[in-house]
Amino acid sequence: MHTLNRDLSTYVKQAFIDAGYGDSYGSVKVSDRIDLADYQCNDAMAVAKAMRCNPFDVAEAVSARLQDCPAFRSVSVARPGFINLRLNDEYLAQRMNHMRSDDNLGFVHCDNPCTIVVDYGGPNVAKPLHVGHLRSAIIGETMKRLARYLGNNVIGDVHLGDWGLQMGLVITEIKRRWPDLVYFRPDFTEGMDETLSISAEDLYNIYPTASQTAKEDPVYMAEAQEATLMLQNRHPGHYALWKNFMQISVRDLKASYAELSVDFDTWYGESDSDAYVNDMVEGFISGGFAHESEGALVVDVALETDSAPMPPCLIRKSNGAMLYATTDLATIVQRVKDYNPDKIWYLTDSRQTLHFDQVFRCAKKTGIAPETLQFEYLPFGTMNGKDGKPLKTRDGGVMRLSDLIQMMHDAFADKCRSSATADSEQSEALDGMNAESDEIARLVGNAALKFGDLVNHRTKNYVFDLDKFMSFNGKTGPYLLYTVVRIQSLLRKAEERGLKYGPILPAASDTERNLMLELNKCSTILLTALEEKAPNYICESLFNCASVFNKFYYENRILDEADEARRSSWLTMLSLIRDIMKQQLWILGIDVPEKM
Repeated sequence: MHTLNRDLSTYVKQAFIDAGYGDSYGSVKVSDRIDLADYQCNDAMAVAKAMRCNPFDVAEAVSARLQDCPAFRSVSVARPGFINLRLNDEYLAQRMNHMRSDDNLGFVHCDNPCTIVVDYGGPNVAKPLHVGHLRSAIIGETMKRLARYLGNNVIGDVHLGDWGLQMGLVITEIKRRWPDLVYFRPDFTEGMDETLSISAEDLYNIYPTASQTAKEDPVYMAEAQEATLMLQNRHPGHYALWKNFMQISVRDLKASYAELSVDFDTWYGESDSDAYVNDMVEGFISGGFAHESEGALVVDVALETDSAPMPPCLIRKSNGAMLYATTDLATIVQRVKDYNPDKIWYLTDSRQTLHFDQVFRCAKKTGIAPETLQFEYLPFGTMNGKDGKPLKTRDGGVMRLSDLIQMMHDAFADKCRSSATADSEQSEALDGMNAESDEIARLVGNAALKFGDLVNHRTKNYVFDLDKFMSFNGKTGPYLLYTVVRIQSLLRKAEERGLKYGPILPAASDTERNLMLELNKCSTILLTALEEKAPNYICESLFNCASVFNKFYYENRILDEADEARRSSWLTMLSLIRDIMKQQLWILGIDVPEKM
């Protein structure tokens, strides 16, 4: 099955060919004037420009060849040369039935599936997730799920920060607090490990103490730098201690991400690329790509076409220390070796644009990345408080992500407690909702948080507004869950009554027709969201489907419809709406409860 856009474009393209204008024209899009048409084609203007003729005459000639096409109820022309297309109701119903019988719900795979590594998450070991990690996690998870659902081979990697100075700081502070640990014995050898009685919470307190102390005490900082070097040289005690607290931290990170339904395929970190660093750097030197500059090793990545200065890519400091660019480049070597990807996507906030520009250029220049490998940096804006600044706790500190998630869950519980006075319609739809239902609170809270983020374009900053995000009215996650749960409730009641499903009939009203049109757009929207790396398209599609469905629901007594064929048609259509919306929500990382 093809998208509706593609099928319509096939018909219109043939009309351009039959009219003598060649096979380069005929693309169709949703109409800018839905009062005039469902879809439109603007290519008559392109033909007129290329052939120096009147666009209206071109459009008329093409329109004449579409009059008998079964897909269209009417084809008309508007000046200067717009071809307006109104779809046949029988054709729409036929497509709906095909979508219902299709295992993939009418969603189509992209034309050229490929292997993609998605680098997202980026947490630091021994530090808790904070609100700054939210967008990378949920945008990256959405892009991974979307690309995979549309037929690509996708590997999602968390890319842990686990190999720099922060590790030396943690080791130094642990040594200061527990100097008698076996890891610090001069005769430590592999196999002498002891169980660390340190919790993840202990680690999260250790790091800020170490960081602050290092800023105030040069001797402490020197110890941390020495500990970092010893770790990176695989000193037995330091390396064993690091592996031990790595397990503690990663276990906690996995639990935190699971709260958001975020699941990485690989848990590699900067440390995993370390095995590739020395050979890579030697290759840079022997290949004439790297040179010394003020004692440091750099690769020049400026191009003659640059309109602004481009600093060289710093590979190694004058003291021999490697940098983020070094490990990012070595990670590319690793990924090419392990996966031979066609594309690598990187998701971080927009402040790292220069860094990734340097890394990508260096990878191509030095040949560690094949020419066919496409790098894409997907920057995102920040989540801000109502003051327009990055969201903070009440005392001005950085908010933990776990606290933000709990805040959303608590807000839903509060809404449950106040729901006793809700109107009867909402009370019926929320029949299973109660403050004690932790799972429902988790699902609704996550839907509110994720949709509140993803509905904004990836590159834009947005304001965190708890009341708005938790509303059951408007463009929100709870509204979408409320809609799907309402459909599920209707279908359960139909089953209890023994009502049958039947073929989807041509629409009996404008609202039903609009609902069919919205559902037929969903496949194209997924492809557009993938192409533009913009999950907000999926959010808009979901809201439009939910809005039209709820209008349809209020206009019709679905279960009590006297016309059995029409009622059976509606039940089949409802099952399709439910499944399409649940699939789109799943791509966004939003799960739907059976009841609310």
